[in-house]
Amino acid sequence: MAITINCDIGEGYGLYTFGNDERIMPFISIANVACGFHASDPSVMHATVRLALEHGVKVGAHPSLPDRQGFGRREMQMEREELRDLLIYQVGALKGFLEAAGAPLNHIKPHGALFGMTSKYEHCAEAAADAAAVFGVPLIGQAGTMHDTVYSRRGLPWWPEFYADLEYDRDCNLIITREHEPYEPEAAARRTLRAIEDGRVTSVEGVDVPIRVETVCIHSDTPGIDAVAPVLRQALAPHMA
Repeated sequence: MAITINCDIGEGYGLYTFGNDERIMPFISIANVACGFHASDPSVMHATVRLALEHGVKVGAHPSLPDRQGFGRREMQMEREELRDLLIYQVGALKGFLEAAGAPLNHIKPHGALFGMTSKYEHCAEAAADAAAVFGVPLIGQAGTMHDTVYSRRGLPWWPEFYADLEYDRDCNLIITREHEPYEPEAAARRTLRAIEDGRVTSVEGVDVPIRVETVCIHSDTPGIDAVAPVLRQALAPHMA
């Protein structure tokens, strides 16, 4: 399978801008557009969909926990049905803007702490799978976690991802931070190529751990990501469609 570059994007709100959406968009394959619970609003969602389609970028939903103040990076306790409905609500909102533009919904990728919850807790992964089944689209997840267990068991299409601008621990758990640290472009590209070609990433403890990659993620709010994105795109070009 050809590698794609995905980006968590469209996270402004009202008059407040956030991230480097316009500079990043030309270098990504698919956009994970915020759906209003951790960031974004109807106008930002609509504008982000238009920007993505102008660049030929496919659009997926990036639903979150209802935690705007914490930017969706704090866990909450929720039952499977409550979380499923939360996801359907957000994805449905984004799908409305896509339908208005005559474009399909491409995928679903939970945001922040919700991504971590779906990777660790079976009932949360089931809720994400429930929502994806409603819309008939793939999910983005992480190999070797509950994503692998639940999504694969249910026969749902999903893409394991590697984070070019976040770190992993010795158990290959993603370290989700409240704020992103800057990455040097060439170093990020080398690290990502190693994950794709060798199936390994060095953890924060200095231990090499195995990883499976079909899509590579960057974040619009990582400092200097507008410099990382073109270098990463060029480095990954031989692996992309």
